[in-house]
Amino acid sequence: MDVIFYVVPSLIMAVALFMAYRVVRRSLQLRSAWNSGLTAQGRCLRMYTTTHGGGHDSHVRTTLHHVYEFATHDGRLVRFEEEDGPGTTVEGDIVTVYYADGAEVVATAHRPSRGRQAVTSFGMLAFLGVVVVFCIGFIVTYAQVSAEMAAPGF
Repeated sequence: MDVIFYVVPSLIMAVALFMAYRVVRRSLQLRSAWNSGLTAQGRCLRMYTTTHGGGHDSHVRTTLHHVYEFATHDGRLVRFEEEDGPGTTVEGDIVTVYYADGAEVVATAHRPSRGRQAVTSFGMLAFLGVVVVFCIGFIVTYAQVSAEMAAPGF
């Protein structure tokens, strides 16, 4: 039965660490696309929304998605999807796409906003770090308390 007090916090830590990896990866992708100096004229092919939550009078979160297509400087056609774009961009609109060339093209239609991106990434990483520290503290505290209770003098 004690295993659950080790497994659940470990799983929560694993999810938090994976989310931190995703935050850092996306931040680096945006940074490389903005810093590459490569831009292209792209077109919004599709715009749609997804919703999460809403069960039992809970908070509903709506995410706006855009699907863009552009041609790289060497003529390759690239199509990508991006979340949380501007609500004023609709199907058929022409946008500026910032991209980093390579085997896998990294692209974004978000305007360069390095300060905002850094603050957002730092905030997410700080929150996830608190979750990991809490889980480690929980595991260590539980291990100490259960060891004291198992001691012969208790």
